[in-house]
Amino acid sequence: MKTQVENLIHMANQIAHNNGHWPTETECVDRVAQHIKRFWAPAMIEKLKAQPAEQIAPLAQKALEQL
Repeated sequence: MKTQVENLIHMANQIAHNNGHWPTETECVDRVAQHIKRFWAPAMIEKLKAQPAEQIAPLAQKALEQL
């Protein structure tokens, strides 16, 4: 069974994957950031931000930097 942090990483990576098709990287990152901000609790975001960057998809990592 996955831990809560592993689930957060997995979900963030899925969100990044599902939003990686927009015309520009900026738009992709913005869409990921908007989704996370809209649907995630602040505590979830902070837990994800505390994880090593190499575990998080690049688009998700850039989105977290915006939040």
